[in-house]
Amino acid sequence: MFHALQILTVMLVALTMALAVAHALEYPGKLRLSKADYLAVQAIYYPGFTIAGVGELLAVIGSFAVAALMPRNGTAFLFWWFAFVAMLLTHLTYWLVTHPVNNFWLRDLKLGNAGTRFFGFDFLPVDSSDWTALRDRWEYSHIARAIFSSVALLAAVIALSI
Repeated sequence: MFHALQILTVMLVALTMALAVAHALEYPGKLRLSKADYLAVQAIYYPGFTIAGVGELLAVIGSFAVAALMPRNGTAFLFWWFAFVAMLLTHLTYWLVTHPVNNFWLRDLKLGNAGTRFFGFDFLPVDSSDWTALRDRWEYSHIARAIFSSVALLAAVIALSI
């Protein structure tokens, strides 16, 4: 059962990494977009990426659970804790950097009840006077998330293979 939890957690970390890397790879092309085009593109991510984002929270929980349950001797234990910390940084980057900008991008978009509640959670409002600053903040946050989640996946795979 524990091995199945490890494999499931690796899959959830991989899903998180895939989403973050997809956003990071869009960066060069999105820099060429006008404000109107950029804002139109931002709206296509919802609800798909939001639904898949549940996997990110589960990856944080799973990596913590595996690390906490792992026998405290050996290298695998350390790699699982490293994976957990990297996943936690991925998740914190979303809430502290990305989410406030998402609230701005989606303020005029008609969302369902769950989306309205989720994106209505506005604890760090952003200055919306410079859309390029918000664009850069959003894009760079996903590059950081891609790096953190890639490190988490690498650590989890190494831990699983030890």
